[in-house]
Amino acid sequence: MLKKKRSIQGCGETIIGQGTAIEGNIKATGLVRIDGKIEGTIETQGDLVVGTDGIVNAQIQAENVVVAGQVHGAITASGRLEIGKTGKLYADAQVGALVIEEGALFQGQCQMAEHPPGTKEELFRNLQAEE
Repeated sequence: MLKKKRSIQGCGETIIGQGTAIEGNIKATGLVRIDGKIEGTIETQGDLVVGTDGIVNAQIQAENVVVAGQVHGAITASGRLEIGKTGKLYADAQVGALVIEEGALFQGQCQMAEHPPGTKEELFRNLQAEE
């Protein structure tokens, strides 16, 4: 589904690899994947994925956020926030939907939208309708 969405928006991917450290602001329109270290702010119209080796200390704004590494700061996700079993989230979050796998760590407060985003099937139908 992400590939379909990117092709509609014409967005690219941003990957911060393991062994890379960035201090500053990242502003993107597509998928952002972090496997290194980031300190600052991250803003994307697409999704943010923090890999198992990723360490993020940032204010984050994205459509969907997946945390498999470590995140400190604050998150605003218009869609879903998913914390994987290896994820450690030390942040306050404002989200449409929240998924926490067994084994994950979440320390912070979460506010959820009253009208969470639709199911994956509904999102797929919406993408097809846009074509």
